Amino acid sequence: MLISSDILSISLAIFLSMVIRYGDINKTLHNDDYLSYLITLLFSVIVFLRIGLYRSIVRFMGQKAFLTVLKAVSISSLILAASIMLTRNGMPRSIPFIYWGIALFFIGGSRFIVWFHYQALMKKDKENVAIYGAGGAGRQLLTSLNHGDKYEVKFFIDDDRDIKGRVIDGVKVYRPHHIEELIKTENITQLLLAIPSVSGSRRRKVIQGLEQYPVQVMTIPGMVDIVNGKAKIEELLEIEIDDLLGRDSVSPNNELFDKCIKNKVVFVSGAGGSIGSELCRQIIKHKPRHLIIFELSEYALYSIEQELKKLIPNTILLTSLLGSIQDKKRLQSIFTAYGVNTIYHAAAYKHVPIVEENIVAGIRNNIFGTRWAAEAACASSVETFVLISTDKAVRPTNIMGTTKRFAEMVLQGLAEKTEGNCTRFCMVRFGNVLGSSGSVVPLFKKQIKQGGPVTVTHPDITRYFMTIPEAAQLVLQAGSLGQGGDVFVLDMGESVKIAELARKMIHLSGYDVKDESRPDGDIEIVYSGLRPGEKLYEELLIGDNVTGTQHPRIMRAEEKKLPMAVIDEKMALLDEACNDFNVSWVREILMDSETGYVPDKEQPVDLLWCELKKKENNVVSISKLGDS
Repeated sequence: MLISSDILSISLAIFLSMVIRYGDINKTLHNDDYLSYLITLLFSVIVFLRIGLYRSIVRFMGQKAFLTVLKAVSISSLILAASIMLTRNGMPRSIPFIYWGIALFFIGGSRFIVWFHYQALMKKDKENVAIYGAGGAGRQLLTSLNHGDKYEVKFFIDDDRDIKGRVIDGVKVYRPHHIEELIKTENITQLLLAIPSVSGSRRRKVIQGLEQYPVQVMTIPGMVDIVNGKAKIEELLEIEIDDLLGRDSVSPNNELFDKCIKNKVVFVSGAGGSIGSELCRQIIKHKPRHLIIFELSEYALYSIEQELKKLIPNTILLTSLLGSIQDKKRLQSIFTAYGVNTIYHAAAYKHVPIVEENIVAGIRNNIFGTRWAAEAACASSVETFVLISTDKAVRPTNIMGTTKRFAEMVLQGLAEKTEGNCTRFCMVRFGNVLGSSGSVVPLFKKQIKQGGPVTVTHPDITRYFMTIPEAAQLVLQAGSLGQGGDVFVLDMGESVKIAELARKMIHLSGYDVKDESRPDGDIEIVYSGLRPGEKLYEELLIGDNVTGTQHPRIMRAEEKKLPMAVIDEKMALLDEACNDFNVSWVREILMDSETGYVPDKEQPVDLLWCELKKKENNVVSISKLGDS
């Protein structure tokens, strides 16, 4: 079709050139002129084929393609001039110049009309978007989107006063205070952040400023990923909530990493979990001799093993082992056989409502499992044992937090009992990590995607948050600071109101919150009530006795300890109560164990215990009925 169009265009251009030159429509080609015409036609089409004029997809033609058209028409004009000279047919020398302009109009114009037609059709189905950031990344993003059929860029937003009002590839640059008005007038559905190189604090400030607008905020990948080829600039991503809640990172202290990891045999329990898997990723960056990953779930172990195999260099051994931390003999065999130097104990049941409904299982895993792992480490001469603890261990109102506080006390007791002759025990206590399994962030994302409602337990509930990579890095560094029995507390920044977090996520997804003040909003926030054992506010410290360390975000807490003899006595009672499945007695023992445990309900909500109680009450009722 293009070749036919160009043959017609060349023929028409030569005809019109003669008409314009002579000023008479009757004075066109004579018999002697047809040879020039045929030479021009034949060789022009051959040249057009050779220089790739027919390889371009017209609807995606860009600046280079139009330059190719200009080059092709210019060569065609030279062919016409040469043919006139060779045939000596007497055609005026001005004809090739007139032909050049007319041929460019027809050949280039026909392509432009097709291109413009397709652009108009594609624009109908495109989303109207704006780009925040008119720097190099923003310009690259504009070019990429212009070649796609999904987005139509209406304007740039940039803080730089020097480029205010400039036009970049047909798109005007505005200052941030114009955003609200432009979103309405241009019917913008998405704002695309193209500021990959700015600091974390500056990025958060920009995103916080965009929260109020009813558009979805997307971002391009980080510059490091783009440079490394891991991502393309046009691969738009959702805004991660840690862009709002995180802090500018503190450079890690490599000496602290090296002390417990470099050239060591490192063991991670619960390696398939959110924290455990991130610990593994961070550990291999610091060159252990051997990394042993230990996990109860076969699927979780397989998943993290496959991921680590892609990351781990040949110089580091990787061993994947299935097992439970309640199997003391297996643990001791592993520690001895592989000569383990450092243990990061991340295996635990951590979801508050689930542990509240499975009390005995939670105690067996979190308390007894930690003790068996610690004693196996001591018997195998492991150098360092780091327990991953939680802010829920401080003045707990639930079983999960109480088991973690009890586990801390077990390690403190072992550290005092075997001082100088055993493993160096320490604990690292921190709050929620963004994006971990069971975290509110993935739940809120899912609910928003489904159109709501977003469920929050209480309008005033607050939590501390930290990103998984930052938490893992601080855990690894804290392990090197321990002297024996230390409780380390991570600086979690300011606590975050969960209801406000939900609002931010709804706004950043491009929706309005539906409430009394905005009944026509998109997504409603529903308050479901506190779950069993859930607190309104979490704390990180039991007392005020806290000292700094050589890392600015790691603090050492001095807290009350129990002698190992007392802990042994309490654990013996717990063991008996668990064996008898006497959940009420279990709670009494925990309340009497200096853990600070104060349950928020009089009766336990353990599912199996409640079911057994029902059957017991039914039997008693039937017995009384028989007696009567």
